[in-house]
Amino acid sequence: MQDPGESRWTLPGSQIVSPAAERLRHILGDDDNTPTPTIFTEMDTLQHEGDELEWKESARWVKFEEKVEEGGERWSKPHVSTLTLHSLFELRTCLQTGSILLDLEGYSLPQIVDEIVDRQIADGLVAPDLKEKISFVLLRKHRHQTKKPIHRSLADIGKSSNPASNPAQSRSMNDISDTPSTDQLKNKFMKKIPRDAEASNVLIGEVDFLDKPFVSFVRLAQATTLGGLTEVPVPTRFLFILLGPPGKTKSYNEIGRAIATLMVDDLFSDVAYKARDREDLIAGVDEFLDEVIVLPPGEWDPKIRIEPPKKVPSAEMRKSVMNLSELGQMNGSASGAAGGEDEEIPAPHELGEELKFTGRFAGGLWLDIKRKIPWYCSDIYDGFHIQSISAVLFIYLGCITNAITFGGLLGDATDNYQGVMESFLGTALAGTVFCVFGGQPLIILSSTGPILIFEKLLYEFSKNNNIDYMELRLWIGLHACLQCFLLVITDASYIIKYMTRFTEEGFSSLISFIFISDAIKKMVGALKYYPINRSFKPDYIIGYRCDCIPPDQASALGFNVSAPLADDNLTLLFNLTDMDWGQMSKKDCVKYGGMLVGTACKYVPDLALMSFILFFGTYSMTVSLKKFKFSRYFPTKVRALVSDFSIIISILIFCGLDSLLALDTPKLHVPTELKPTRADRGWLVMPFGKNPWWWYLASSVPALLVTILIFMDQQISAVIVNRKENKLKKGCGYHLDLFWVGVLMAVCSFMGLPWYVAATVISIAHIDSLKMESESSAPGEQPQFLGVREQRLTGILVFVLTGLSVFLAPILQYIPMPVLYGVFLYMGVASLSGIQFWERIKLYLMPAKHQPDFSFLRHVPLRRVHLFTLVQILCLAVLWILKSTFLAIIFPVMILGLMVVRKLLDLIFSQHDLAWLDDILPDKDKKKKEDDKKKKKEKKAVEPESDEEPNSSAPPQVQIPMEAIEPQTEPVLDTVNPPTQNQTSD
Repeated sequence: MQDPGESRWTLPGSQIVSPAAERLRHILGDDDNTPTPTIFTEMDTLQHEGDELEWKESARWVKFEEKVEEGGERWSKPHVSTLTLHSLFELRTCLQTGSILLDLEGYSLPQIVDEIVDRQIADGLVAPDLKEKISFVLLRKHRHQTKKPIHRSLADIGKSSNPASNPAQSRSMNDISDTPSTDQLKNKFMKKIPRDAEASNVLIGEVDFLDKPFVSFVRLAQATTLGGLTEVPVPTRFLFILLGPPGKTKSYNEIGRAIATLMVDDLFSDVAYKARDREDLIAGVDEFLDEVIVLPPGEWDPKIRIEPPKKVPSAEMRKSVMNLSELGQMNGSASGAAGGEDEEIPAPHELGEELKFTGRFAGGLWLDIKRKIPWYCSDIYDGFHIQSISAVLFIYLGCITNAITFGGLLGDATDNYQGVMESFLGTALAGTVFCVFGGQPLIILSSTGPILIFEKLLYEFSKNNNIDYMELRLWIGLHACLQCFLLVITDASYIIKYMTRFTEEGFSSLISFIFISDAIKKMVGALKYYPINRSFKPDYIIGYRCDCIPPDQASALGFNVSAPLADDNLTLLFNLTDMDWGQMSKKDCVKYGGMLVGTACKYVPDLALMSFILFFGTYSMTVSLKKFKFSRYFPTKVRALVSDFSIIISILIFCGLDSLLALDTPKLHVPTELKPTRADRGWLVMPFGKNPWWWYLASSVPALLVTILIFMDQQISAVIVNRKENKLKKGCGYHLDLFWVGVLMAVCSFMGLPWYVAATVISIAHIDSLKMESESSAPGEQPQFLGVREQRLTGILVFVLTGLSVFLAPILQYIPMPVLYGVFLYMGVASLSGIQFWERIKLYLMPAKHQPDFSFLRHVPLRRVHLFTLVQILCLAVLWILKSTFLAIIFPVMILGLMVVRKLLDLIFSQHDLAWLDDILPDKDKKKKEDDKKKKKEKKAVEPESDEEPNSSAPPQVQIPMEAIEPQTEPVLDTVNPPTQNQTSD
């Protein structure tokens, strides 16, 4: 039998649980799901200013430690607290021997101090005649870092400084008030503390009238504001007091830092709130000791302040009741056997209940509607935020650039049956309807490359076979609409569950690279229109000139020039003799039949260079301003504002630069009249009369290809938008989205407008521009990603503005196209961030010692990681080649081919490797086996500890006795010693 007071650790292979873990299981197992408030901890030390005593703030914690620098003028940078193991053992002894007051009814500091001292006297820990002295010390003034040093006033000079000579007078000098002072209320540090936070005050000091430590831990029944006790007006819930005899200042301070660090620890704070007695608190300390990692003293400098990590590990694993049975797994797993296979598996691939097969008629659609209706009102008013303004302007510029680009290409492909005007109107109509009624309003609709290829092939087929293109296109759209409805009512979106990260990343990477390459291609094309003047020689500048020669002189000189013929030709001929040909512009000279002669006539300013400056300048400034949120300059709100409006600021700056230089760079051209691009077509397409009747049925065959294209494009983009990493809370609507895409297919077909589907890159950019982070974060802690501002307002405003762009043409014509191509480049590059595939590609160029500490590298051999990445690169290359040829029309079918390739990878890679590099495909039998295995493991973990010796086949127990920190008869701290060799075995 083991001593009940003895704490021990066991290896994970053993089923025996430490007493601390067993006790914490009962404490935290009764959790009522009420969140524990954040604790702000302040440590004050007793200072002797001559005969005066005062408490001076020396450190504070919200998440990380901040010390008052030795000069006393400022706070240190937040850093991870480094504690000595000895101080934790001493703290444990303090909690064992001191007085513990739980749920004390307190309303003021003097009353609380009286209760503490009376308890110490009742327990026989201090003599009654020391009550006044201890109370006097504990009620001294508190000087916080924000206050200047206290100087005695003239009225205080005549007063006795001896507390023992006149205790009543000393008590009257108490400056503790029940209400927060003006300095406390104005303290800007409150912005870093959550509103529901409560304070923990640690008081550490040396006094000459004690011969042994005075220790007390107090938890108030209700958090109470104790006036000037805390630097910020936060109600106090916990008090830890340590007064001791002189000579051990460093030891006392280390104990104070230890309890302060424990109070901001997520698990120990839960224990402190729920503890029922002294043993519960000690169990919390033991659990903290279980997780402590010791650094060898000779291998690091204790004076170094450890920077807070960029991502703080979650305490949920430690808080989990089941994980409390596995104490002893320090940093990594300690396998008792000969190192078996790694059983740790990441979270499984879950797409939520939105894609469950209901087996009912339109069951998925009905569930989507029920899921989205309760959020509809919040989808509107959640959009009223300053962040939405930035998102609207950013996505609007992306959409109109996309609309102009695809509109121009469609006009070329269809002989202007669909052009820029149709693209603008269709984008506005389809986007607005989808954002108002769709299931996921964060998705942005746009034309895509495969649709453009299909339109081009369809027009050529119609032209070669004397078929009316618009009527055939209408029937294809109607059939595609009906086929989309069929997919919706049969819950066909269920197959999206089989699209793992392999397929998602291949698709999104391809679209991102298309955005990047198209932006660069557009800029390279500028060199053709505005060639760089390589033949220009600055040394021969005198010889460069260009003259406009009149038609008559040009003919006399032998040039083949004919005067332009006009309706009023005679008048023009008479006027030609009166013109000043030497002052005429280049365009007018050519217009009136003149001849440009000279070496400088072919001169073109280096607009290509200026265009590239605008292009890369917009991109690089946007990237820099986006990261400005994490810089050291300016207050948090200013940095957040600059980061949110980074794209708009970049566009305005480079538009201003272009305007300042007044160069003729290519500008954004928007239609100014609301009429079809082609004069011989209207806004409504008639379904009958131009094609043979059998085409109305035969059009269902090409419609099937369009349906596959729409379905794959839409649903993969929706899966990427609805990733769990985005922390969306209002649910998805795969079936509802596809329903409205089908409706819009029919409407756009009747109006002769382009077809629209989810645009992956612009949708990701929309989400990135609406990401929310915690406003108040602990000093040193990175703002926590809270999710995305889910609403419909930004999407609606984007597409309404797109429709109004016809009337905004006078303003939009000042935006240079290279600036918008820079926005395109940023969208493409930004959408690659967070894609594991892209991170694995970069590993090819990194030596092993410089590779980041990715979780999959810990569990999968590097050669297997490279092999998996190589397969993805080959698939991406095949898709890129197909996209660049006429075979782009079968692009959606190739996306299905990615799913087949992923299935074949099961033959090459183990399920363990695929779980880390990708996602395991849904498999009912495998899932059932895993669930059974998990249940068996949980059943073993919850079995009560047996008093009998374990089976000989079980791994031996590793026991660390702690008799060295058993309760002492005297609360003397220097008797705490580390275990000796004689104590290491039973």
